[in-house]
Amino acid sequence: MGEFSYGGQAVIEGVMMRGSKAVAVAVRAPSGDIVVHTEPLTAGIYTKPWGKWPIVRGLAMLWDSLGLGMRALLYSADVSLGEEDVSFSGPVVWGTVAVSLALSVGLFFLLPSAVAKLMDSLIHSALVSSLVEGLIRIGLFVGYLVLVGRWGDIARVFAYHGAEHKTINAYEAGVPLDTASVDAHSTSHTRCGTSFLLIVLVLSILVFAPFRFPQWHWRLLSRIVLVPVIAGISYEFIKFAAKHQHNRIVHALMAPGLALQTLTTRTPDRKMLEVAIAALQGVLATEGQTQVEKKDYKVDS
Repeated sequence: MGEFSYGGQAVIEGVMMRGSKAVAVAVRAPSGDIVVHTEPLTAGIYTKPWGKWPIVRGLAMLWDSLGLGMRALLYSADVSLGEEDVSFSGPVVWGTVAVSLALSVGLFFLLPSAVAKLMDSLIHSALVSSLVEGLIRIGLFVGYLVLVGRWGDIARVFAYHGAEHKTINAYEAGVPLDTASVDAHSTSHTRCGTSFLLIVLVLSILVFAPFRFPQWHWRLLSRIVLVPVIAGISYEFIKFAAKHQHNRIVHALMAPGLALQTLTTRTPDRKMLEVAIAALQGVLATEGQTQVEKKDYKVDS
């Protein structure tokens, strides 16, 4: 299967899978059919030498993933609602990504920093201050996951997330991509975005510690500037952990992230597994990895 690691994300009534050369989105339409859209990946990160530079590749991959993820999410919403004029692109995508990023940075980075700053008169250690800020940040993140997980529609997305993990785990184990074989695998995965975000939040405690500015604006600006650095480092750690996940120390370090995935995944049903399998098969077929019979679903290329 080579060194490339396939991955994806859950969308509305479907799953997106990304390969080394192509991306595929499979969505269950109201008719019951599985509609699959595939297209090649053309971003520079997949074709240019700098796309392999440590840290830089992580930032580029994350930015491209945000765009692909948002496009897939909007596409899946149209298909799941039975829209006839469905597009996988549009000007609204990057605007939505920008707003989402701004809200996320504001809620999970700037707000905890502001709260911790109010407590500076009681804390005389930069490390302790950063630890308090980090604990507030992690608490907000976990609370957010618990809260959104109670929403019925999001719970279904989390089930598709579980289907995506099961399918990737089955593929990496080399078993047939049928529902029975795939269902036997775990809903957790080392490279999951949930684990990645937890690593970002924990790593921020150490990285932010030296930047305990007395001025509000410098403190908040340092958080904004350092977020990409932390994300790049976290990406490299995730890649390392995925390659050495059977090492006891690495497994112990990844255990909290794997446990947190119980909040962002649910056990999928057979129909959800079919969709996830169709998405991965779409990528594999496009990249010439395997021959796939497409009679069970519609191909929207």
